[in-house]
Amino acid sequence: MQFRRPLIALALAVSVIASLAGVGQGEAAYQLGAPEKVLQGTITVSAASSLSESFVEIAKEFRRENPKVKIRFNFGSSTSLVAQIQAGAPSDLIASADLSNLEKLIKSGEVASAGYPKIFAHNQMAIAVKPGNPLKIKTVSDLINAKFLSLCGATVPCGQYGATVLKLARLNIDESKITRAVDAKSALNAVTIGDADAAIVYLTDVLSAKKSVTLVKVPKALNVDAIYGVALLRNSNSREVAVTFIDFLLSVKGQELLQSFGFIKI
Repeated sequence: MQFRRPLIALALAVSVIASLAGVGQGEAAYQLGAPEKVLQGTITVSAASSLSESFVEIAKEFRRENPKVKIRFNFGSSTSLVAQIQAGAPSDLIASADLSNLEKLIKSGEVASAGYPKIFAHNQMAIAVKPGNPLKIKTVSDLINAKFLSLCGATVPCGQYGATVLKLARLNIDESKITRAVDAKSALNAVTIGDADAAIVYLTDVLSAKKSVTLVKVPKALNVDAIYGVALLRNSNSREVAVTFIDFLLSVKGQELLQSFGFIKI
């Protein structure tokens, strides 16, 4: 029975060699494997003007992770952006300050699929007054003392939200005392340059303006929930990049960046 030892030794040697060969093949396969795909392309993002500061910062962070990507922005009121897209303006995705405008794009067949829109942020309305609040405006009812009140156009989201605030406060302000702006940024700018004593705009816009205006908060009972939605557009030429950008908006990092600008967590 002495012949068994050589056979056992031989079997062990073969086993070790096979094991080592397997490790070598695995390492070689890993080293020769296809490299991770690099995301590249250019997208045009149509976004509500109230997203301008936050989206510029989000784009910087997104490009740190995807340096081969280029992002072009088209900021404006959600209503005007929808009209531009329906008229054929090139865009890969749209981020709107409301959902009703996105519904228009869905009905006209401009949205890529049934999975959109996706809600990515919430906002509230606030009052912006001149620095130091010379008229001592403390709540919505005090806006009656403003010689001129700046509001967004009646058909754009921030104008509709502002009208709701006034309605909830049961405050009627004569249209002759209201100056209308094309979007939230323009409405706020009317206060900073002195064309209006106060404005009802998004809280995030007042926070972004910093010391150029003074913030007056709108009580919860008189406020509205501005819901922001994003959608991939059917005619996008860079769908993979656009979808990845949308995913980034919804990611933990994207949400943290939005919240740092005053947007409310979804």
